[in-house]
Amino acid sequence: MPHSEAYPKEFIAMPSLTRPADPDLLQRPVLAAGVFVFSALTALGFSAVLALAAPAEAQARTRHSVEHNADGSTATHTGVARSGPNGAVLRSRTAATDGQGNASVTSRSAAMGAQGGMATRQGSTTRSADGSASHSGTVSAQGAQGSLQSSGGATRNADGTVTQARSTTATSAATGNSVQAQSSYSKDTGLSRSATCYDASGTAMACPVRP
Repeated sequence: MPHSEAYPKEFIAMPSLTRPADPDLLQRPVLAAGVFVFSALTALGFSAVLALAAPAEAQARTRHSVEHNADGSTATHTGVARSGPNGAVLRSRTAATDGQGNASVTSRSAAMGAQGGMATRQGSTTRSADGSASHSGTVSAQGAQGSLQSSGGATRNADGTVTQARSTTATSAATGNSVQAQSSYSKDTGLSRSATCYDASGTAMACPVRP
C-alpha cells in the first residue's frame, strides 16, 4: 500500500488491515540502503504533489452517482477532473457492496504537471464478510529527475493474519542508474528487504550509501 498513507483513501469506512511493526512497510518503497542518485521517495510523492498542483481557482468538475439495487447491493461512482496553471488531475472511484457484508473499492488517478511530469495510480481493495480483506495497487511517476514504478499488495485473513509485499524500480534520468527494491512482511518470516542497483548498461553495482 503505497504512498504516505498506510492504506489508500478508498479504504476509509472499511476496516483497515492490521499494520506490522514497521510503519514504513508498503507505505513507501524501500530503495537501496540510503540515498540513491534519484530520490525514490520524492518520486513516490510526485503523484501526491501533482494531485495538489491545481490551485484553488482551477477549473474542476465532479460527477457522483449512487445505485441502490433491490438485492441490497449498492454502487457509488465518483469522478473528478481538475485543471489549472500548475497541471491537471483526473480521478475516478467506484465503491460497491453486495448487501451480504462484502465490499470493494477501485480507484484510478492520473496527473500531469505544468513542466511535463506525469504520475498515475491504481488501487483495488476488497473486504469480505468474514473479516478478511485485501489490497493491491500500482504507482508510476516520471519527471525531470527520472522515473519510478511501484506495485504491491496486502492481505488480511479472517484470523487477522497479515502479509504484505512491494516491488519498486526507480531510474535516474541524469545517469541512467537504477535501483530495484523488494520488501515483504508476514507473521512467520517478519520483515524482509532487499535492493539491487544497476548502472546505465544494466550491470549490477554497489548502491550508494547515505552520507
